[in-house]
Amino acid sequence: MTLEERIEKSVTTIFKAVFPNTTNHYDTLFGGTAMQLMDETAFICATRFSRQQMVTVSSDKIDFKMPIPAGTIVELSGYVTHVGNTSLKVRVDIYIEEMYSNYREKAVSGEFTFVAIDENKKPVKILK
Repeated sequence: MTLEERIEKSVTTIFKAVFPNTTNHYDTLFGGTAMQLMDETAFICATRFSRQQMVTVSSDKIDFKMPIPAGTIVELSGYVTHVGNTSLKVRVDIYIEEMYSNYREKAVSGEFTFVAIDENKKPVKILK
């Protein structure tokens, strides 16, 4: 399988409803909750790509372009953007969807770096 095919097959999409127990006093999704969901999506994407043990080593600039209100649906979409020797980068975008209309807009974007590790938690080559 080519690198492009592996990237395509590892694209990960997760949908979540934004309930009041995940919102702040402004009735919008907590930023930390959004980042947790993004890291989880990125982890699944990285693992699906490599089929190895992966750990998050950094999150790069996360842009919160708009608040995510309670009562909406969010789509988290993760895809591999770079593959190195022991690390890879995954971009995650969060889209807001209103439940009862066709409105959809990108709200948050960020990139996460993962490293492949062995049973001793030491970096290993990503299998290509």
